[in-house]
Amino acid sequence: MSSIHSGGAAVRQVDPESREEGFAFTASGSEYFRIWIVNLFLSVVTLGIYTAWAKVRRNQYFYANTRLAGGGFEYHAKPLTILKGRIVMMVLFGAYALAGKVSPMLGLGILLVIWAVMPWLLWKSLQFALYNSSYRGIRFSFKGSAKEAYLYFLVLPLLGVLTLGLLYPFAHQRLKRFQHTSSHFGTMPFSFDARVGSFYKAYLGLFAVWVAAGVTTTIVLTSIVEMPALGMLMWVPMILYPFFICSALVFATLLQNLIWNHTQLGGHAFRSTMRGKEVIWIYLTNALGIICTLGLFIPFATVRLMKYRLESTSLVVNGSLDDIVAGERMHVSPLGDGAADLADFDLAL
Repeated sequence: MSSIHSGGAAVRQVDPESREEGFAFTASGSEYFRIWIVNLFLSVVTLGIYTAWAKVRRNQYFYANTRLAGGGFEYHAKPLTILKGRIVMMVLFGAYALAGKVSPMLGLGILLVIWAVMPWLLWKSLQFALYNSSYRGIRFSFKGSAKEAYLYFLVLPLLGVLTLGLLYPFAHQRLKRFQHTSSHFGTMPFSFDARVGSFYKAYLGLFAVWVAAGVTTTIVLTSIVEMPALGMLMWVPMILYPFFICSALVFATLLQNLIWNHTQLGGHAFRSTMRGKEVIWIYLTNALGIICTLGLFIPFATVRLMKYRLESTSLVVNGSLDDIVAGERMHVSPLGDGAADLADFDLAL
């Protein structure tokens, strides 16, 4: 498979012997609703303890309903391992909350500790997530080092802040390259070839749109109505808020396509064809459904969004996927070494 570049973006030319295998997602909102409502009830009555089991049940259902070329995915994590990671996170953030009430300096010290260990926690979470995922019986793995995690999760984002965002697109590109090139399917590595310039183009496009919208709205309001400056400052954000949300969704969609259209697995390429207007429609209707049902539409909304994202992604296979899987299965046995100490540090907490 070869590619040419046009305007900084890679345009892939598919090998005549290659074929495109799309992801299929067969989950249904009604099926997931039954899992979701039980998970919610048991999580509440156990004061959150059951959330580890809830996560396993949810992921097992979603993985089992994700198909690629007739093969299925599996999720192997154990609830107790997840619970241990969540307890660690709760202790860290609980200590920060209590320390802040006792002494601001003590609270700052705990916050610095959390800040210092966060890259390590993210690194362990990536290891955990990939090791406990498999396709056709072959597990994924994450080979990146803790040293690299501190560079890409801490140092570069900090430089992005210190440069007032100027280095953030660079940091983002390096982070995605680290995540993808450190990931493996069996012994087969993923690769990532998106250029830094493509990330800057996406970020600058979003920034330019937001600035232009803000300036235009301010000018229009000033020309058609007379109001004090304070009133103007209140109305402009209110009018622009829906626009900012929609443009952010389009931006996220462009990044999703950019990242996966430049990701390969060995000699095989991914293809993402998400469209901004469709993503906006899904988010808008999902939000309305959740509001009108007082939250009961959440599982249906989750399935709708996941189905669109997965079925907008495909793998361009060069050769036989069966041969790839068979070849990886011969070399996969050492991947379990040292995995017993993995834990899932759920940073959503």
